[in-house]
Amino acid sequence: MAGERCEFEQAFSFSPLPSKKPSFLQDRDTSTLLMKWSMLGRISAQSYSFDQRFYPYSSDKFALCFFRDPDVLSSLSRQMTAEAWMPLDKPVVSVDVEPVPCTQVSMELFDPIYSCGILRPSGHVVKCFHDVYPDYDELRQMLQEEDSGHYYVVGREARGEFLFRLFKHLCLGGELCQYEDTIDPYISTTKQIYKDLISAQKDPETKKISVVSTVFKVCAYDESGQCYPGRREEEQTFAYLIVDPFKRHVTLFYHCYGIGNFTL
Repeated sequence: MAGERCEFEQAFSFSPLPSKKPSFLQDRDTSTLLMKWSMLGRISAQSYSFDQRFYPYSSDKFALCFFRDPDVLSSLSRQMTAEAWMPLDKPVVSVDVEPVPCTQVSMELFDPIYSCGILRPSGHVVKCFHDVYPDYDELRQMLQEEDSGHYYVVGREARGEFLFRLFKHLCLGGELCQYEDTIDPYISTTKQIYKDLISAQKDPETKKISVVSTVFKVCAYDESGQCYPGRREEEQTFAYLIVDPFKRHVTLFYHCYGIGNFTL
């Protein structure tokens, strides 16, 4: 955890970038799916510029400065009030930062899912019995249950990738999620949001494309305990900071588990 005062070192300061609005928040088809998955109005992304060079080893300090920055707090408070979140009304005293691998430049990571029995040849998800969930399927079982025979069709390292985490978040959805019968909507929405959030560049000599963004999962704490992205831990309440070190832009991508909007 980072709890040191930003002021003692070279502090980062941030400015909102309201014009940099991700396309997934403006696309009607995507919004319709997020509404169906009970995530509309509860999933969002806000971008900011920052003023110092960023190094991955300074992620803790960067995140602490971020959640203490007055312009960040002001923009987050407006957003959170509009979405009925708990506002950040007390000073953040520390942050928890988890580096998230982000190296994928294609959707090949998901190829094993298509040939292991989770899907029918048509792309329809195979249903299965579960003691707790009446309408369960092999895809969610692969995502959630480590003792499932399909859990490691996508390897341990690949499961840690931001691309896979994003896919899992979308598949599991919000509180009143209506699950898809086919995998295609999850794959296409994952691809769209990933392309929105992640910066990549092509090496002029090798022509190889590589990710330049640094991603980390964040939790902020005030004197009472965890305050962001939620007061209590919930797998589907999450916040990621995604840094483009060249443009000096950072995007906060977050979701608060609950009942999403029913209208576009």
